[in-house]
Amino acid sequence: MTANPTAVNTGTRALEIVEKYQRVLDQHIDDLRHGRAEKTFEIQDLAELLHIHPTHLSNTLHQTLGQSPCDLYENRLLALAKELLEDTHKPVGDIARQLYYDPSNFTKFFKAYTGITPKQYRQNLQV
Repeated sequence: MTANPTAVNTGTRALEIVEKYQRVLDQHIDDLRHGRAEKTFEIQDLAELLHIHPTHLSNTLHQTLGQSPCDLYENRLLALAKELLEDTHKPVGDIARQLYYDPSNFTKFFKAYTGITPKQYRQNLQV
């Protein structure tokens, strides 16, 4: 009995989608880091760059990695926010705007994931 070629192709295609998503996401995060991004992406933007439907992207990432595209994106944004808070002396409001947040929403986003505000995070680094 031979292996089902459709199952192999589906697995290979899923991995290809995951790899492309991660490359596009890495480039976007780097653009945000260096002030080259014109906006933050939404899942529809990422799916469009990959030439697939947003639902297919979401289902593929969830089945392959156990996380949604939003989870992966927000985790990368959070890591970048922490990096900027650690490595720069920019005011928190400037970092928020660099990531296309208004300062109060940035603080809410950051606190929801870390349990502390960006200002507290920065202060904890100095202890």
